[in-house]
Amino acid sequence: MGAVPARAGREPAAGLAGMAGLAFGAAAMFAAMYATQAILPVLGREFDVSPARSGLTISVLVIAVATGGWLWGPFSDRHGRKRSIVLASGLIVIPTIAAALAPSFGLLLLCRGLQGLCMPGLLTVGVAYVAEVFAPRLGGRAMGYYVAALVAGGLVGRVGVGLVTAAVGWRWAFAVLAVLPAVGAVVMQRLLPEAPPAAVSAGGRRAAIAGQLHNRRLIVPAAGASALFFTFVSVFSFVTFRLETAPFDYGTGVTSLIFLLWVMGAVGPLCGRLADRVGWRRLLAGALVLSLTGVALSLPDALPTLLVAMTCVITAMFAGVTAAQLGVADVAATDRGIAIALYFTVFYAAGALAGFLPGLAWEQWSWPGVAGLVAVVLGAGLAVVATVARRAPVTAARDIPRPVDPPLV
Repeated sequence: MGAVPARAGREPAAGLAGMAGLAFGAAAMFAAMYATQAILPVLGREFDVSPARSGLTISVLVIAVATGGWLWGPFSDRHGRKRSIVLASGLIVIPTIAAALAPSFGLLLLCRGLQGLCMPGLLTVGVAYVAEVFAPRLGGRAMGYYVAALVAGGLVGRVGVGLVTAAVGWRWAFAVLAVLPAVGAVVMQRLLPEAPPAAVSAGGRRAAIAGQLHNRRLIVPAAGASALFFTFVSVFSFVTFRLETAPFDYGTGVTSLIFLLWVMGAVGPLCGRLADRVGWRRLLAGALVLSLTGVALSLPDALPTLLVAMTCVITAMFAGVTAAQLGVADVAATDRGIAIALYFTVFYAAGALAGFLPGLAWEQWSWPGVAGLVAVVLGAGLAVVATVARRAPVTAARDIPRPVDPPLV
């Protein structure tokens, strides 16, 4: 949905309170997504599994998120966005507590999968909810607040879980994570206004899906963003193993601090403005090049260059995903909801593979193996983006046609 200029005058307190409630709920939900990323070595020792198998705690969740979007999207269309958001936030508490108590690695994976099935009820539906409810009153700031909340949740899920794990163990860290969405569900039930009824395509859901499956231009933002996401998950998951070995030899508490680089998520709004000037394809291609640069800089066994490399990778991730989401709007003039669902299915499938395949590369060739794998993926993504960019005109974000937002309910 397009950004709508904020109305003049003071914003209604209820609108600001609702936005704050949604931001808290989204951060609480997102904190659970990659909660195991900073503690993969700890889980490996706890359950006596290999790095590749410990990475499955990310893969199974991401696969479940990609699947769950097709369940929660129709549910929110039929039963309401707010009901979906609150229900999902409440339901995720159960598998999160179960994960903290899991006696075996298999049961931990099951709990992570159930967490993933709950998440799209808030995280995916939340994008539509923000556009329908808050954008008409708060303008583009509304989506900026939402993205900032996800970044904050990512920091809690990585840095917070790592630090709590170092202090009292990973099970207590998961127990704390269960409290956050429980509180979020109560807060959002009290503060969130109802969203207007969702518009349904006249051609039906099957026709809309078939139409987007035949939309070849959709592969460009999907390929570019998925390559960046694969690299992001791979690098930030398996750098923890690297930092725990020579010549670094850091503990869990210190290695978890690498995830403070998530603050680079603040570049999102700036990248949106840049896309207005240069076009989303050029911005996406530039992000892929930046990520490749970061991968190359990560090869030396030196902390300063490694930190620069990680900064490049995460900055490229947020910049490229901003461009790709603008690209989805560009290449899908109709049935954008279905197009976004397909986009996220490919996106999260790449993230799921990134939880496992780099582990195999690490076991065989250590960090150069991980770097080589993601470089191949980034090169393939860049080839797709560059090839289509030569065949299609560059579209600035400001030129993308956008539907009119309904009034605030």
